[in-house]
Amino acid sequence: MINNYFVVRSSGVHGKGAFARKNIRKGTRLVEYIGENISAEESDRRYDDTGVKNHHTFLFSVDKRKVIDATFGGNESRFINHSCDPNCDAIIEKRRVYIEANRTIRKGEELAYDYNYERTPKTTNADERMYKCLCGSPECRGTIVSAKVTMPKKKAAKKAKSKKKVAGKNKRTKAKTKKKAGRGR
Repeated sequence: MINNYFVVRSSGVHGKGAFARKNIRKGTRLVEYIGENISAEESDRRYDDTGVKNHHTFLFSVDKRKVIDATFGGNESRFINHSCDPNCDAIIEKRRVYIEANRTIRKGEELAYDYNYERTPKTTNADERMYKCLCGSPECRGTIVSAKVTMPKKKAAKKAKSKKKVAGKNKRTKAKTKKKAGRGR
């Protein structure tokens, strides 16, 4: 299937990349990230990071129970590379992932979003080197691992409760169904 917004070709960032066919307006939904829906356990079984020198998968963690493996049944969205200063965002809506332009993108420009691989208190310098970033942006953090630490569930819940008390207000609206997301497992 031909995508109206981008074409896949060789990339200076990594392998193949997606390049704008025409100018794209901010907020344009470009493509859905699709593939085989599997569990986190199955993704770990299929792709053992400890045994590889050069990490490369087409996995997108949607939540604790769902990972999309674009190696199987995936589309051209799997070729959108990572950038620390991206022109796109990955948006999760109702457990589906969409790639949207977060600014105006010029014809010929490579599309990219921040993969935001999970950083935990156990993330090491070796992990950061394994997931090295090649985006070349002046904003580059040197790794596709998120800059923010994801706290374990119990600690994160306690921290959120204490923040709510300090802040006094914590608005939640039903209208806000979009969630920015990161790729990877």
